[in-house]
Amino acid sequence: MRDYSGIMVFAEHRDGGVHPVSYELLGKGREMADRLGVELSSVLLGSQMDDEAAELIYYGADKVFLYDHPAFKYFDLLNYKHNIVKLVKEVKPEAFLLGATNLGRSLGPRVAAALCTGLTADCIGLDVDENGSLVQIRPAFSGNILAQIETRTRPQMATVRYKVMQSKGRDTGRKGEIIRKDTELVPSSLTIVKKEKASEANLAEATVIVAGGRGLKKAKDFRLLLDLAELLGGVVGSSRPLVDDGWIGKEHQIGFSGNTVKPKVYIACGISGSPQHLAGMRESGVIVAINSDPSAPIFRVADYGIVDDLYCVVPKLIEQIRRRY
Repeated sequence: MRDYSGIMVFAEHRDGGVHPVSYELLGKGREMADRLGVELSSVLLGSQMDDEAAELIYYGADKVFLYDHPAFKYFDLLNYKHNIVKLVKEVKPEAFLLGATNLGRSLGPRVAAALCTGLTADCIGLDVDENGSLVQIRPAFSGNILAQIETRTRPQMATVRYKVMQSKGRDTGRKGEIIRKDTELVPSSLTIVKKEKASEANLAEATVIVAGGRGLKKAKDFRLLLDLAELLGGVVGSSRPLVDDGWIGKEHQIGFSGNTVKPKVYIACGISGSPQHLAGMRESGVIVAINSDPSAPIFRVADYGIVDDLYCVVPKLIEQIRRRY
């Protein structure tokens, strides 16, 4: 245990830049590293990402381990895992943190299994106790309690949800070291499929979200919510039951087992407000709830509540917005 020291953050690149969750993790990592008196490092795997490596230093890293290879332009999990595991065994950080993105949720368990260590998934908070151990905080029992988890093995690993922590801001005066590492590739069965930008990023970054729940009668009625979202410059979300029924893709799911979002405006249409759903959106700036049931739990967290049928309210909202703009 004494051989392990420092905190390491996996920096995920997305569309030619670093995913914002990585900066949030560096912010929290910097705070914990300063308290423990240890080093904060980051690992970045990509192609031609020298500028991005420098940004990681500006956001708090003392060292950045850079793997620069064309193979990392795409998310080849096998080679990501292989090189990260090799680095962690060499550097021996006491904690290794990843964002709870699609990539992080797939990569984290593979790295943890290869290192024979534990992993706490979908954390919403991190801290250190009096002994210097990482305390990983995550919802449990469908979001009804917050569990505080400590890992006995090293490194301690956690994936952390996007938009639950704050970055420390960009400081171009910070000094750090970029260490270039040799890439070691292993045979991979990777197949490159060209597709449109993942909507997960759109949902996480959206300033306006219009979400639907059991109040919708048919899958095609998401078109109504989409019309409202487009008028407001937002995107469509969903509660879990409609995703489970196959009405909309899982990337649109908001809640405990889906995405955590923090838009400026969240419009819940026909959503009752289960604890699982509230766990993913209750930190939104302004919450507007439309539900025909006045006792629906969603109204307890809503800033504005409309007790009515969404099929009556939403078309009128669309009509009024179109008249004004």
